[in-house]
Formats: sequence, C-alpha cells, structure tokens
Amino acid sequence: MARYSIAAVQRRVLVLLLILIAAAGLLTVRLAYLQLWQNEFFQAKALEQRLQRIPIEGLRGGIYDRNGVPLAVSVSAHTVYAIPAQVEDAQATAKTLASMLNVDEEFILERLQKHSAVEWIKKKITDQEARAIIAADLPGIGVVPSSTRIYPYGSVAPQVLGFVGIDNQGLEGLELYYDDFLRGTPGQTIFERDAQGRALEDGVRGYLPGKRGGDLILTLDIFIQRIAEEEVRRATLETGSRLGLILISDPKTGEILATAIYPTFDLENFAEYPAANRKNIAVTDTYEPGSTFKAVTAALALQEGVATLHSGFFDPGYILVSGWRVRCWNRGGHGPQSFVETMQNSCNPYYAKLAIDLGPERFYDGLVRFNLGQKTGIDFPGEVGGVLRAPAPSVPLVTWANMGFGQGLTVTPVQLLACFGAIANKGIYTPLHYVKEMVTEEGSFPPDIPEARQVISSEIADTTAYVLRMAVERGSGKRAEVPGYDVAGKTGTAQLVEHGRYSHSKMVTSFAGFAPKDDPQMAALLVLWEPQGAFYGGIIASPVFARLAEKVLTYMGVERKASSRTSTVRQVAVPDVGGMGVEEAVAVLQRQNFRVEVVGPGTRIVGQVPAPEAEVDAGSLVYIYTDIESGELLETTTDQPNPYGA
Repeated sequence: MARYSIAAVQRRVLVLLLILIAAAGLLTVRLAYLQLWQNEFFQAKALEQRLQRIPIEGLRGGIYDRNGVPLAVSVSAHTVYAIPAQVEDAQATAKTLASMLNVDEEFILERLQKHSAVEWIKKKITDQEARAIIAADLPGIGVVPSSTRIYPYGSVAPQVLGFVGIDNQGLEGLELYYDDFLRGTPGQTIFERDAQGRALEDGVRGYLPGKRGGDLILTLDIFIQRIAEEEVRRATLETGSRLGLILISDPKTGEILATAIYPTFDLENFAEYPAANRKNIAVTDTYEPGSTFKAVTAALALQEGVATLHSGFFDPGYILVSGWRVRCWNRGGHGPQSFVETMQNSCNPYYAKLAIDLGPERFYDGLVRFNLGQKTGIDFPGEVGGVLRAPAPSVPLVTWANMGFGQGLTVTPVQLLACFGAIANKGIYTPLHYVKEMVTEEGSFPPDIPEARQVISSEIADTTAYVLRMAVERGSGKRAEVPGYDVAGKTGTAQLVEHGRYSHSKMVTSFAGFAPKDDPQMAALLVLWEPQGAFYGGIIASPVFARLAEKVLTYMGVERKASSRTSTVRQVAVPDVGGMGVEEAVAVLQRQNFRVEVVGPGTRIVGQVPAPEAEVDAGSLVYIYTDIESGELLETTTDQPNPYGA
C-alpha cells in the first residue's frame, strides 16, 4: 500500500515536471518570438506612446471669380496650445496668457489643470500675439501655424460663398458643399515625452507641414455680381419689399454669373445677422412663379401641337373649369386675341385652357422634362425640388388649369431661370452651376454637373422666344425694353399663400427674360417678395430688369443693334480713365458730358465700359469699375513654414 502511494506520487510529480518544462518551453518560444520577430513592432508602439502629436491645419484653398479675382482666401495665422503636464505654475501662466490674449483667466486655468495631452487655448491669434507668447517662453505653452479666412473684396455674394468655422471647416454655402476639396490635409508637430508628459530634451522631434487644399474658380463675375447687388438693394428698398433676388446666368452654358439677395449679411461678422439673411434662396426656397411660368406652358403647348402662332382665343374675363371660374386679371376680359397677344396681355384663361388641352399626363411629362418637381443637381447644399403634383384622380382639373399660369405649383428661382435658359438656348436645357473649374497642384478639372439635354425642339424654342420678345416690345413687359438689345421675357405677379388661402395683399412680383433674343448672352430673373403699393411685375420689376440688362450687356461688350432711324447724335471718343482715382475719373468724363456710374467701393479705376477711345453717342453712359478699397490684392502662401518648432 505504501509502495503504491509512493509510486503514484512519483508519477504525479513527473507529470507536473513535464507540464512545467512544456510551459517553460512555450514561454521561451513566445519570448523569442516577441524579442526577435516582433521587436520592431513593439519598439514602434513604445515610441508612439512617448510621442506627443499636435495637429496643424492645412491651408484652405481659395475661391476666385471667373476672372481670377480672389473672393475668399486663407492667410497664415497662429494657434496657442498648452501641454498641461509641462505647465509649472498654472495660476501664473493663466494670468499671463489672459492678459496677452484677452481671454478669460478662469477659462485658461481650467484647461491648464486638465489631465489631457494637449489643450487649445486660443485659435486664429495675430502675429503680434504669437510673438509675445514666444518671447514669454512659458513652460508647457506653444504656438503652431494655422490659418484664417479673409475676403479681399468684402462680402461679395455672401449667400453663395458661405463661411468657415473656427476649425477651418465649411459651415454654409460653397464652403460647405466643396469642403472636402477646399480643406487642406492636416500636418503635425511631434516631440518625445516622459511618463509625466514632459518633453525629453534629447528626444525625437519632428514637423510635417499641412498640405494646401484645392482652389475653386467660380462662374460668378465680380463686376456683374456688384451690378446685381446694387440693383436688388435699390429695387427692394424702393418697393418696400420684404426680400429681393436677382439671378443671372449664361443660358448657353448654365454658368451663374451673379446671385444677389437683399437683405444680405457681412461674411466677417456672419454671427451678428439673422439666419434668414444667410440663405441662398435661389436654391433653398420655393415660390409660385405666377405669369412668368406662361413661357413654359406656351413652349410645351407649341411642342405638343395643341397651339400654333395662328391659334386664337376669345377672353370674356374668365374660363369655367369643372364648375370653377378661373378669372383673368383683367376683369372685363381681353376679347379676341392671337396666340402672341395672349402672352402680351398675360391672359390667365388662355393659359389655363392650354394646360387643359395638354392634359395632366402630357403637361406633367413636359414639366418633368424641364426638371420641375425635382432637384436640378446644382452644386450647392440644401437644394429643394419644389412641388409638382403627379396626375391622379385626387388632383382636380382646376389644379392643372391654375398650373398653366403659374399657380398651384412651386419652383426654386434656379429651376425657373434654367427653363428660360432652355428657351433661349435653342431648346437645350443646361443645369445651372456655380463652379467653373477645380484646381489642384496636379492640374484642373471641371465639376461634376448633370449633362445638358434637348427638352423642346430648336424651332419651338425660337418661336417661344419670339412670343416672349413681343411680350416686351408690345405687351406687359414694355418697361423691360433696352434700346439696341432685343429683350425677351415675361412679367409675373403671384399671390402668396397665407393660412392655407391665397392672400389678397401679399404678392410676389417678378420678371424673367434673356437678351439679346437672337443671340442670348444673359438670362436673368428678378423676384421681389411682398412689395408695397403697386405690385404688378410690369410696373415695378420690368424697369429693374431693363437697368440690369443694359449694364450687364454693356459690360460684356455686347454690340447694340443699330437703330432703323438715322442718328443725328454726335459721335465722340471715350477718354481713358484707367488708373485714375474715382473723383478724377468722374470729373474727366462729366466734363465731356458723359453720364457716369461707378461700380465697386474702391478708390482706383481698374476698368471701364465702353472701352477707351470707343466711338459712342455724345452723352452716353460710361461704367467705371474700381478695385478693392486698399488698392491692392492680398497675397497668400501655399505652404506653412514651422517658425516656432515643437
């Protein structure tokens, strides 16, 4: 029995010994694996734990107008950071920094006492503040390069450009839509630290500068934008309107030349303005277009063959649709009219009839071809598609009748202007867009925008353009006429919906058109919300379009059509005022009896229209364009040096 017990114990000891030997062998193999094969990996991990990384912004790309004029650019700035573990006297350091940076002392002290690797104290500090902090040589406090956004020409098209936040991120507008492209690649500064987070004097140190973001070349033209901004401000204030918009495009390319909205805001102080002032309502808001929409109804009716130029209509002042009486704005009616005269007179019953003759299916399909009821794909955040009801038993026929003259559906301004652009451009619908070119160090490329497409035939587009021309020459749009430029367009006055019913006092007044009719160089839309007093588009919107078209087409160098009457006006040469101060230039031109309009807030003349030495009628209007107020452009750098080390 004893012998059996001893043998059993011996076996157990042997098994335990074998297990210990096996375990020791496995540990040896594991140790060899970690020490030999994984040596570099764990050394890197150990080093990474000892390294402190402080991010550095990449310089944000610039935004330029189509002429290369800088609208928004980033310039070097500085950011103050703290490494709490290295701060020797938090109270004294906080007091010193507070006085240097004009920041609350308690705010700084709270950050200096945190158990974190790095704390940002203040971003976007000035050169003077940065130099003062470096000179103070405060333990645990450092400065790294960053950037700040500036606007060399002031707030040009602020609702389009948008703005950036404190961390160099796009918050609204094109800054937001193209944020990934504009925002540079971050860099970093590195130093090695001990277990308490203090920098090792002989440790690893490094600096990787941030990479600059790409640049945007916009379709906007700063000179046309300035003209539009002045005109929309003037029109909104003169008519007592709540809100005003002017949108201008090149109908052949879809490039937006100007977007002007009033009231507006200052990009440098955007937080001080209501959020409503910052919206690009051309893209984000909808409205019922009213009679301007008759151009689309006419084009579709002509395209589908339900009407021709030889069609006629008798207007008694209303039309009955499913028991509803759709009235004309002229209560007595217009009597017998030709197709062209219905547009000249803006006859609601006739366009209700055209919508009924088209029928819900054909009318709806045609409107969808014009990209209504859906987003256009414009390169801007927050686009809405508008409201366009599809044919259904629940949609009464009177709704389609109302759509014929622009009520009962909603559109965005960019949608409506794109429709007029298609009529102007031989029936080719070209989506509107804001960016012309995207530029990187490797080269440039166009933005990704929807392709142009034919929505009506070239012949029908020409016929519709002729009808719109007659509406200006002989109809409700007479006040939009510009001598020498054949304007084609349509006025509009629509009731606003209030508490579910159409208001009898709140209106939207508009004019949409293009010029010159036979070779359109510009298409434009003016919209005024809730004008006071006389609110008809033909009365208050048409004259604004006339001023706008004359200025823009003159600036673009579009030749005026010669008058059929023999001119008896003396021809004179326009003096060259380039480089002069504004007052001197105005005086030179006025001495020779020219009318003068100054475009821009600067002090020195950088351009003029008509060109120097051009032969024009005596007493003609001359536009002179100024530079920025400082008279010089700001230069930006494409790289960020490391002036402060780690």
